[in-house]
Amino acid sequence: AGFTLYLGKNNIQNDFVTFHIGDAHDVWFHAKNIPGSHVIIKNPEEKTIPDDVLLFAARLAGYFSKNREDSYVEVDYTEVKNVKKIKGANPGMVTYTHFSTIRADIIKEKIEQELLTSSLSQ
Repeated sequence: AGFTLYLGKNNIQNDFVTFHIGDAHDVWFHAKNIPGSHVIIKNPEEKTIPDDVLLFAARLAGYFSKNREDSYVEVDYTEVKNVKKIKGANPGMVTYTHFSTIRADIIKEKIEQELLTSSLSQ
């Protein structure tokens, strides 16, 4: 069974993806300590998400971040229930706890090929 991913490309979309599409046990990704996209893996059945799916989501978060030209980006991920809006801050500004970090390679050609061959492009 496949997983559905959502990606925000600006602060309004990030806020929507995280707090309107994301449910408590969905998995949220964001490049560590830099501006970038929020990525969500929907997980309504609370399954164990395979490592390749986690890495793909982390690559997307790294690719759609300020550091997209780097070879690697550190990407944090956690369940949506651990992501909170910052009171009074702009949409998409969040804090989060109980996270892990993936060092994601973001080689542009590799990501573009994955997007072409994944169900994301459908």
